[in-house]
Amino acid sequence: MSAHCMLTGSKPGFGNRISHSHRRTSRRFDPNIQRKRYWLASEGRHVRLTLSARAVKTVDTIGIEAAVARIRARGVKV
Repeated sequence: MSAHCMLTGSKPGFGNRISHSHRRTSRRFDPNIQRKRYWLASEGRHVRLTLSARAVKTVDTIGIEAAVARIRARGVKV
């Protein structure tokens, strides 16, 4: 599963691990990505979305219809 959110567009961030001796190696900060299934009443079907934990809360606030409209506005196929 790719580590990016369909609604907010959050993607992994990159940085360094720093050891006790202060050596640096690459690391990756992944967003908390979940796959959620929602009923889309306007189309009479379920949609499965890949969302960050913050985006799940956003969907709860604005509703699935508005969230799908925002996702489609970003150019992502639902």
